[in-house]
Amino acid sequence: MAKCEVCGKEVDMPYNCRRCGGDYCSEHRLPENHACAGLGDWNDPDGVFDSGFDDRVTSDDSSPLDRLSRPGGPLSYFKGNVSYLFLAIMVAVFALQFLVYPLVGIGLRDPLWAATFTLSSAHPLYVWTWVTSVFSHGGIGHLFGNGIVLFFFGPVVERYIGSRRFAALFLLTGALAGLAQVGLGLLVGNTTAVLGASGAIMAILAVLTVLNPGLKVYLYFVLPVPIWLLTIGYALLSVFGIFGATAGVGSNIAHLAHLTGLGLGLLYGSYVRDEVSAPNQLRLGGGMGGPGGPGGPGGPGGPGRRR
Repeated sequence: MAKCEVCGKEVDMPYNCRRCGGDYCSEHRLPENHACAGLGDWNDPDGVFDSGFDDRVTSDDSSPLDRLSRPGGPLSYFKGNVSYLFLAIMVAVFALQFLVYPLVGIGLRDPLWAATFTLSSAHPLYVWTWVTSVFSHGGIGHLFGNGIVLFFFGPVVERYIGSRRFAALFLLTGALAGLAQVGLGLLVGNTTAVLGASGAIMAILAVLTVLNPGLKVYLYFVLPVPIWLLTIGYALLSVFGIFGATAGVGSNIAHLAHLTGLGLGLLYGSYVRDEVSAPNQLRLGGGMGGPGGPGGPGGPGGPGRRR
């Protein structure tokens, strides 16, 4: 069994779109019925006669990864749910940071802790930290602020640009945002260490803002706010370093990382704008860490600069 990625209907024999990789029921199998990210390719004469669908549920020549991710496979849930996969990784990494590592005697001030979870100007060529730092956070407020935005907005962007491009967007913008902040530290001669997914979160908001700037986000299920205003609000929070219940300009806030993610998201959104369409409204729940409330990207807590 698999779920249609548009309506959520359970289907035994889903149609798999070769252009965006999604699984759909018969009602949403056509590209125009699921806002396929590959619709722009249909101007190509070859696309007129190639529906872009693979009606086979199984294939003898499929790769091991394809077999694991096909309906019923152990990775099938994460197909089309990369946003939730990344959120789960963020929580798992947080547990490593503040539970597992301290239990084995590796505290927050230990060089091994920093070399695992932070991207630092002291060791910019520790290439694994380009990725691990994106999934690491400086405290529970920091994690919750980034996580709730990823939970609500990530699946929306993923649906319209496809899971593969969403994964690339998240990882690349997150890493480049951190590298930009570290590069600034090297330029001015300061030791800089960054961690957090806020650069990627800002990119997600920026992409959705470009695709539909008038998208109404219902904060706390009541207050309608256009997403462009929400994005500007997050950008201002980044610039002035106002997070959670603590207000003020802090030297431990990675302002450049936030703005780098925002800029990259705006550029990518402009690049794909003609290929996809976005919803007209999105309803978000309440909570102290939700969008529009305390605890935005880069909440307080933890060593180093937070993104």
